[in-house]
Amino acid sequence: FPQMVTMLILILLPAAFLLPPGIIGGKKVKPHSRPYMAYLSIRREGRNVHCGGFLVAKNFVLTAAHCNGDKITVYLGAHNIKQQEQSQQKISVCRRIPHPQYNRKTHNNDIMLLQLGRKAKLNKQVRLIRLPPAHRRVRPGTVCSVAGWGRTSALRKRRPSVLREVDLKVMDDETCLNYPGGIYHRLGCGGHNISSSVACFVSQGDSGGPLVCGKTAQGVVSWGPVNGRPPRVYVRVSTFIPWIRRTMRRLQS
Repeated sequence: FPQMVTMLILILLPAAFLLPPGIIGGKKVKPHSRPYMAYLSIRREGRNVHCGGFLVAKNFVLTAAHCNGDKITVYLGAHNIKQQEQSQQKISVCRRIPHPQYNRKTHNNDIMLLQLGRKAKLNKQVRLIRLPPAHRRVRPGTVCSVAGWGRTSALRKRRPSVLREVDLKVMDDETCLNYPGGIYHRLGCGGHNISSSVACFVSQGDSGGPLVCGKTAQGVVSWGPVNGRPPRVYVRVSTFIPWIRRTMRRLQS
């Protein structure tokens, strides 16, 4: 892979607050309508943090590399993360495999595979999500969405107990490449918030969650500019399909 890989940039409505990746605004998700979603409980240097992720094989979850930690526990089949739902499957991670070229400073290659200690039991509440063909881009105008358990308000530290979602529309590359900033000429891009009732933007709590277009996971929630303004950046999953497939085959064998 080249040192600077392709990413998706989603330009959302302007916001006055700086927050790490997550969901602000949006709406509640119909319970278990996104059965591929994973909630990650992470122990890192004595602190508890959390991220999102998504199930791509019975024993593999895809997430962001910056969601790594000393110990990770995955919850599948969850809707309300503050309740012990019968649908939930709690599985420890036995291997954490961040991309070998992940750069903490630039966030390049911000993608990671988690191998679960046991296979998930697939049912109505727990299912896999489809991955895109290698190197195939999303067409401009495509309506996509992102979901997670992150903050619902920029002014509050409390996180919601239930999964929330927001819709986005992919824009053409030319529009995004005109955005100020020297790095953006080297990135793929697209997206505008299509919600007319609320200014939704990425905030704390949902790093590693999927950007879903149709029924396919096209992106991984990664990062946003330090000034809190658009665009927001998502790792383009199709760029990493060869690495994902190769890594899962090697560990399965």
